[in-house]
Amino acid sequence: MQIPRHEFPTRNSARILATHTKDFWEDVDGLQNEPSWFSNVLATAIELFGEHCVLDPESDKLETWEACVTAMQVGSALFASAQATTGTIECRIGHKMHTVRAGALPRAHAGNWLKAFWLACVCREKKRMTELCQFPASRLRQADGVLDEYIYDWVEALQAYWLKRPEFGDKLVAAVDGTDPAALRHAPRDGVLKIMYPPMNLLTQLARGDQEKFNNELAKAVEWHKEYWTRDEDRALTAEGLVALGPLAVSCLAVQAGFTITVESEYLPKHLLEGAWVNEFPT
Repeated sequence: MQIPRHEFPTRNSARILATHTKDFWEDVDGLQNEPSWFSNVLATAIELFGEHCVLDPESDKLETWEACVTAMQVGSALFASAQATTGTIECRIGHKMHTVRAGALPRAHAGNWLKAFWLACVCREKKRMTELCQFPASRLRQADGVLDEYIYDWVEALQAYWLKRPEFGDKLVAAVDGTDPAALRHAPRDGVLKIMYPPMNLLTQLARGDQEKFNNELAKAVEWHKEYWTRDEDRALTAEGLVALGPLAVSCLAVQAGFTITVESEYLPKHLLEGAWVNEFPT
């Protein structure tokens, strides 16, 4: 089944990408003194990854894989900084080590945890996935911002799935139940139902070992992603929407579990889904 990506302007893409990349690396250097920048740096890294996918929708260029890895590294560095007990830590971001100031706990919220975990899944970074899954959900609650309860159940469900903990089923059910519009207090309904819920549904089918239903639900997830990111012009012009990160990440887990993915879409870059670039260079 093929699901085409929505139209996205490509004029001046190379110039825009070059400017954003320069600004991004300046912000990375700033993390040496200012861990409060982490949320913005992670968001920018994901945006840059999307911008690479503008002209490389199948991710068959090394530069696109580098952008994906860089975003993953920023996400991991955020949570390493939040856990650190020393003044600074050394983290690889890009192709070199960077000094990062400790103290990012206020930015270590559940939303950023999900982004970091999805990126680690796509990059097949098992060690980083395990480290993220060992980050206590109780510490996520200490971060800035007020989030709906379901997101903490969802984080704990993913942690239990990856670490093979017995509470996986109960936490996943609680997370799904918590996305009921009647239970939401803070998050917009369309974002929860079209972006947050679909990966939960996919993980359910993966846990059941139901490859056929997984692919059926993946097609729905990609369609919902498209609907969400084309709801208005501002969203449609946001590069983040060019990749369905959550569905892609769970699909990468499914590929590793032996599933064959039959849904084809630029929202699920082919070479990322297949893990074609894994181990190309030290990460």
